[in-house]
Amino acid sequence: MTGQPLDAGTIAELPKVLLHDHLDGGVRPSTLLELSDAQGLVLPADDAEGLASWFVTSAAAGSLEAYLATFDRTLAVMQSADALRRIAREAVEDLAADGVVYAEQRYAPELHVSGGLEPQQVVDAVTEGVEEGVAAAAGAGRRIRVAQVLTAMRTGGNAADVARLALENRLRGVLGFDLAGAEAGHPPSRHAAAFRTLRYASFPVTVHAGEAAGAGSVAEALHIAGAIRIGHGVHVIDDVVLGEPTEDDPWGVEKARFGDIAHWVRDQQVPLEVCPTSNVHTGATPSIAQHPVTPLLRLGFAVTVNTDNRLMSGTSLTQELAALVEHAGWTRDDLRDVTLTAAWNGFIHHDERAELVEDVIIPGFTERSNGRHRA
Repeated sequence: MTGQPLDAGTIAELPKVLLHDHLDGGVRPSTLLELSDAQGLVLPADDAEGLASWFVTSAAAGSLEAYLATFDRTLAVMQSADALRRIAREAVEDLAADGVVYAEQRYAPELHVSGGLEPQQVVDAVTEGVEEGVAAAAGAGRRIRVAQVLTAMRTGGNAADVARLALENRLRGVLGFDLAGAEAGHPPSRHAAAFRTLRYASFPVTVHAGEAAGAGSVAEALHIAGAIRIGHGVHVIDDVVLGEPTEDDPWGVEKARFGDIAHWVRDQQVPLEVCPTSNVHTGATPSIAQHPVTPLLRLGFAVTVNTDNRLMSGTSLTQELAALVEHAGWTRDDLRDVTLTAAWNGFIHHDERAELVEDVIIPGFTERSNGRHRA
């Protein structure tokens, strides 16, 4: 029956939409071991299970900086076309196996050129891998559509080049631009030329903001960078004063008072790409049960649920949703709502979104609620 709690097995069968997943944060441990061994690189564990555990333990140090430091291990093996193609293919296969029907894979081309690749060659390799992964998923009876989002780093100086690269590949599967990295001291205004280029080209932008900094960072992403989605965005809750909790209203949302930024984000229904487990690991929130994603959803913000980095957080989209069901009391209706919000705010065109919603997501949730499995 709709509205009832779900188990992980049922959630795994539901159609899911993933808007925020980093390619270099989703490498299979077994692949990382194999590629590292071939390059003579030493890892902190010599088996896949131990390596997976090391990543989760290291990433859960309680700060964004410590979390980001673990990427040195994956980026080290992602400097050749063959490795990028393989990792992209496997990422798509893994997402499809998890029931994801639409995904956006993001990566920073500038982080994959130390082995001699040109940025366009990086995009070419990832594109080939994505296409191979989609074909492999189809062969296994799984439908998935995957778009690419090119990321520029807040701390770097290549945003304008990444913007041009994204535009040059907008007909080859690159559908968005992202700004990521340490928020503090690195405002989007440093990359104004890139955002101006993208705005004039009518190209979608998402910005990591409100992850390790407050609601003001979200405002900068919206009004300076021109973002139409916010990566994470959980600290927009800092601009909301919740009411006294009651038995019927445990978060105090009924008497919540909004600041100007929170009003704007909710009024404009700016999609928030929330990554619950990652936020716990980086110290943005103490637990899934206390995660602001739940009051944000109850307050009517445009919430989506995402994985961020599946390797570092030891997670999948099924696990993220199951954790919210188990620890925050989410229902099937909640899962359906955030999935629909994600589908309607993907960077594919509107008619493609409508087809995804009408032909895949609504039927998938309806069939599962009636006790039948999707085909």
